[in-house]
Amino acid sequence: MRHILVVGIGSGNPEHMTIQAINALNSADVLFLPTKGAKKAELADIRRDIVARYVTNPESRTVDYAVPVRRTEGQSYMQGVDEWHAAIAEIHEAMFRTELGEHGTGAFLVWGDPMLYDSTIRILERVGRRGNVAFDYSVIPGITSVQALCASHRIPLNLVGQPVVITTGRRLADSFPDIVETAVVMLDGEQAFQRIEDPDAMIYWGAYLGTPDEIVISGRLSEVKEKILATRADARTRHGWIMDIYLLQKGTDFEE
Repeated sequence: MRHILVVGIGSGNPEHMTIQAINALNSADVLFLPTKGAKKAELADIRRDIVARYVTNPESRTVDYAVPVRRTEGQSYMQGVDEWHAAIAEIHEAMFRTELGEHGTGAFLVWGDPMLYDSTIRILERVGRRGNVAFDYSVIPGITSVQALCASHRIPLNLVGQPVVITTGRRLADSFPDIVETAVVMLDGEQAFQRIEDPDAMIYWGAYLGTPDEIVISGRLSEVKEKILATRADARTRHGWIMDIYLLQKGTDFEE
């Protein structure tokens, strides 16, 4: 039976690769590399750099595939994601049929960690439910952007004894600042932190974490949010894309 490896590769620094991840890539016959157009060519280049650095298996080969663009107009967010996942599942199924032998091993190099706001596992489950190609899969964890963010800012993720919410910009207002003291925000295309008005809120923001282009800004939200917005807009213009994350926090350790 075909076997698929879902390998977390960290948030942009090739040195984020674990020994387990390197061994997994070297066990694969085919390494599937997604491409997302010219604007995001750097993401594909980082994956290729990882392959060049760490894959020594002379029998392995790479296969590029284009990731379709998610349609956003004329439908809800959930409808758009469902349609997008279905389109990617068809591409995966076709690759498994044409690029992998019946007992071959393929690997996906997944940004960050495959278990945290990534769709690869869900898409593979969708391919399996279609029933047209037999395979199983394994998942190798990676360093997350959450870890990279906290490391770059030299901060602990949580306040002592307090919970943390990991959410999206769309859902930020559901939790912070009224429900939890710490919220990590991913996938925020609207910069939802602009709408937080708590005077005690601190923000720790980072973009392109782990790469040579890494940018980090921190401080009281009311004092640095305009700087973050301007920096983010400039960086997105220069690169053609941006991948950022931030942590919002209020209160202190051992606060009564």
